[in-house]
Amino acid sequence: MYIVLLIIHIKMDRLHRDYYFERVEPYINNQLIKVLIGQRRVGKSYLILQIIDEIRLKNPTAKFIYIDKEKYEFDWLKTYNHLVEYVQKEKNKSGLTYLFIDEIQEINEFEKALRSLQNDGNYDIYCTGSNATLLSGELATLLAGRYIQIRIHSLSYTEFLKFHQLEDSNDSLLRYIKYGGMPHLIQLKPEESVYYEYLRNIFDSIVLRDIMARYNLRNLGFLKNLIRFLADNVGSIVSANKISEYLKSQQISIVPKTILEYLRYMENVLFVNRVQRIDIVGKKIFEVGDKFYFEDLGIRHSIKPYNQMDINKVLENLVFHQLQVLNYTIWVGKTGDKEIDFVAEKNGIRMYIQVCYLLTDEKVHEREFGNLLKINDNWPKMVVSMDELASGSFNGIEHWHIRKFLTTFR
Repeated sequence: MYIVLLIIHIKMDRLHRDYYFERVEPYINNQLIKVLIGQRRVGKSYLILQIIDEIRLKNPTAKFIYIDKEKYEFDWLKTYNHLVEYVQKEKNKSGLTYLFIDEIQEINEFEKALRSLQNDGNYDIYCTGSNATLLSGELATLLAGRYIQIRIHSLSYTEFLKFHQLEDSNDSLLRYIKYGGMPHLIQLKPEESVYYEYLRNIFDSIVLRDIMARYNLRNLGFLKNLIRFLADNVGSIVSANKISEYLKSQQISIVPKTILEYLRYMENVLFVNRVQRIDIVGKKIFEVGDKFYFEDLGIRHSIKPYNQMDINKVLENLVFHQLQVLNYTIWVGKTGDKEIDFVAEKNGIRMYIQVCYLLTDEKVHEREFGNLLKINDNWPKMVVSMDELASGSFNGIEHWHIRKFLTTFR
C-alpha cells in the first residue's frame, strides 16, 4: 500500500483553472463532499492539484491522502471496505485530513465509505468521476444533501489561450477549433500528428473502458459507427429512428431501443451532450428529436478530420460548450416552424442565440435575425458569427463575432 507523494513539478500558475476553483473554494474546510465530474482527461486532476496547492499555502502542515484509481498502486482498492480501512490507517491522528479520490466510480459502493468518513467529522473530502450518473444510484440516497457536484469541462477558449500562452486571434481560434481543449496538449510536441495520436488514445480509452467495459457491450463496430454518425451530424436533429434508417441504408440492422441505450451510455460518460428541444411559447419539451454536441472538438476531429465545410457545425459546438462552461441550462428552441439554435437560462435570465458562419446575403440575414424577431418577448437575443465586422445590433438583436462571444460572454 502506498500514499501518492504530491510533488508538483509543473508550473501551477499556468495550470490554474480559476473559474472552477472559485466554485470549489467556498466549500474548502466544509463538511460537504466535493464531487467533480467530467469526461476523461478534461483536467479534473489538474484542479485537484490546484486545490491542494492552495490549501498548502494557507496550511503548510496539512495532512493529505490522494488516491488515484488509475494508478497501479491503488489497483487493489476495489470496495468501500478497502477504502475506509486504508483512509483510517493513513489519516491524521490528531486533526483534519484532506482526502482526495480520483475516479472514485472504480470503487464498488463508494457511497457507503464516503458517508462513514463524513460522519467521522475529521475529513475534508474531494472526489472525481467520469460518469454523469456517479451519484444517481440507490446508494446515492445515503449522501442526499451531503455533497455538491461540479461539472468540469475541457478548456474554454480563454483557458486555451492561457495554457498555450497565445494571444486572441483568428489563428489561435482555428488552433482551438482543430485541436480542442484537452489540458495535457501543452505537455506535447506542438505537431498535428502528435496531438491527434494523443486525442485518438483518449477516444479509445473512453470507448473501450468507459463505455464498452463498464456497460458490458459487445458491438464495438456499431458504437464507433454511431459516434461517427454523431460527429457528422453535430447540430442536426437526431432521433433513434433516423439513425436506424441510416444504418439500414448501410446494410446494418439495429433496432431503435439499442440505439437509445448506446446514446445514453455516451452521455453518461460525458463524451457527448444531448440537447432537447423546447417550444418557446408553451415551454413544452419535445420528447423526440434532440441535438448532440461533443465535449471536446479535438476528439471529434480525431474521429472525423476537421473540414472547413463543417464550420457551421463546429461554431454551434463551440457556442454550446461555452454556454455549458458558464453553467447555463440549454435547449434548442422552436417557435412555429422556426428553430432557434440555443435557448439558454441562468439565474432566471433567458437568452436566445443564433449561430452561423457568415451572413453572406440577405437570405441568410433574414433567417438568422428573422427567426429571433419572431420571438415575442423581451429577453436578450443574439446572432454569433465569424463576420469580421460583426458588431452593433439589428432591431435590438446584437451581432457578435465568435471570438468576442468566447472571451467576454457571461
